[in-house]
Amino acid sequence: MTKGKRDIEKNYPLDQFVEKLRRLADAIETGERFEIQIAGERISVPARADFSIEHERSDGEEEIEFQIKWKPE
Repeated sequence: MTKGKRDIEKNYPLDQFVEKLRRLADAIETGERFEIQIAGERISVPARADFSIEHERSDGEEEIEFQIKWKPE
């Protein structure tokens, strides 16, 4: 089944953001699949995903994005 396009940005309280980062780091470190629910959709990130960090600067703002990319199996 092909899923439609989606582009969602969801803000979390600091404690929830930290908990998600810790779970992600643990999954990466142990080579396990990472699962997260974002805006009602369950996402399963395979251990084979690619990880990158992006930095953007424009109009007096700066942004860092931790990116995880993979192709569906």
